Amino acid sequence: MPDIGLEQFLVGGEVDTAVFGLRPDYRVMLLAVDGLVPGASDQASDTLLQAAENAARDSLRDGPVEQLAHVAAWREAYRAFGAKPQRTRNSLEALMRRVDAGLPRVNRLTDIYNAVSVLHQLPLGGEDLARYTGAPRLVRAAGTEPFDTVADGATVIEHPEPGEVVWCDDTGVTCRRWNWRQARRTQLRDDTTTALFILDALDPLTEHALHTAADDLTTHLMRLGPDVHTARRLITAHTASVEGA
Repeated sequence: MPDIGLEQFLVGGEVDTAVFGLRPDYRVMLLAVDGLVPGASDQASDTLLQAAENAARDSLRDGPVEQLAHVAAWREAYRAFGAKPQRTRNSLEALMRRVDAGLPRVNRLTDIYNAVSVLHQLPLGGEDLARYTGAPRLVRAAGTEPFDTVADGATVIEHPEPGEVVWCDDTGVTCRRWNWRQARRTQLRDDTTTALFILDALDPLTEHALHTAADDLTTHLMRLGPDVHTARRLITAHTASVEGA
């Protein structure tokens, strides 16, 4: 992260008007945090993941995952920019489809945000803020932006499709297809101490529900160190605000 405060970093975050033109109902909560003490999965994160698994199973009793309201909304959003949701699933749907086998246990930071994503039924991404260059921006891609990923075990540079919705910074794409796949460069690591979380919402998820999810995530993050500090910014088609804690 640049040598600036979390609040100032978030002020630079942007959602391009072309994205709101695609989905005027889109809202995003950016939550930045520092002071994290890295650690392996622990009893608290495992308990949280178990609660998320149980909640997910309850929600899937009446129908398949693609019929869940917020999953269905994201499938529509993907189709709107030319993606095929059957092949490239939003991060919420991808997690929900792993519930029967058990959600992954990675480290306590990743465990927390995956559990909150499932519990609150919204796509939620986590990034290592120290590896950012510039502020996060959500745009419709030109198609030339670099995206570092892995193919057949080797690191490769790919490029998004023109018009694809992507998160990026000054170096390149940090997440393709809105909330599908993260770049390797900014992925959370076992030594991450400062992070950016991106909470995505479309109708019918309410703004109140989005704030509740951010509050829940913040509560769990605060236990990951004695000096944890957070700041958040809500961006909608009409308003933007920054809050520090």
